Amino acid sequence: MVPYGTKGELVVKSDNVLGLEQLVDGSYHFTSREEIKERLPDILGRALARTWIDKDFNNNFSKNPQGTLEQHGIFLPDNTIIEFEKRDSNRPRIVVYEKKPNSKFKLRIFYLQLVMMAGR
Repeated sequence: MVPYGTKGELVVKSDNVLGLEQLVDGSYHFTSREEIKERLPDILGRALARTWIDKDFNNNFSKNPQGTLEQHGIFLPDNTIIEFEKRDSNRPRIVVYEKKPNSKFKLRIFYLQLVMMAGR
């Protein structure tokens, strides 16, 4: 729902009509794997959708996903790795990994990928 002013004009709280300036209100510091599994998919879903409509965000996020999230107030534990993959398709994918200390291996926590569906 979009609020209306007293004279019927559209009230917009930001200069950006699409509201692309934030992924979260304020900032958020993740501290555990469980918290990442519960809350990060929603935030990364917004980020993934934004890569489709905001070229600057797409360029920044594809080069440095974690740095881009930090610029938007989202901070992850040091052992968390985010990779932005865009293989041979136009559907980008975000994969979140956890890396144990003193290990070469990383464990996938989850991944997100936009799926386009047609409806009638």
